[in-house]
Amino acid sequence: MTDFASPPATDRARQILAAARDLLEAEGPDAVTMRRLAGCVGITAPSLYKHFPDKSSVVIALADAMLRETAEVLEAAESAAPGSFPALATAYRTHALAHPHLYRLTTGRPLPRNLEERAAAPLLRALAGDEARARAAWAFAHGMVVMELNGRLPADTDASAAWAAGIAAFDTARA
Repeated sequence: MTDFASPPATDRARQILAAARDLLEAEGPDAVTMRRLAGCVGITAPSLYKHFPDKSSVVIALADAMLRETAEVLEAAESAAPGSFPALATAYRTHALAHPHLYRLTTGRPLPRNLEERAAAPLLRALAGDEARARAAWAFAHGMVVMELNGRLPADTDASAAWAAGIAAFDTARA
């Protein structure tokens, strides 16, 4: 598994990554091609390889950005409501649903532990350091988000009510 790197260091690399994200968010993963990226930033496809050696490295950079953002969103939720699993779960769901293609791209593959651990740390703290419970809560949140994004809930399902029931099951304030 490739380790995630620091955010792109050059303006051009950041521009390429922003274009890749725009394409991904607007049209899905199939839209992110080296040729399309080059066209979006006004360079030739071979010039793109000076900044990213292949499409895989662009995908890794996109997933890295999503994990960093998820960590920041969860850290902000934790700061606003220390120890609140419901606040963390709501922030996670809101962020994931706002970026469905990026979320799927990031969570549909093995992840380097360094960034995943940062994103999970507020959850672990909210659940009083209970690692098994935190993993189960993370799995609940991820599973619900994926089912919601993929339209896998029955048509008559109240996703918000199901979400609230799951949160209540893990909320340490009620445990």
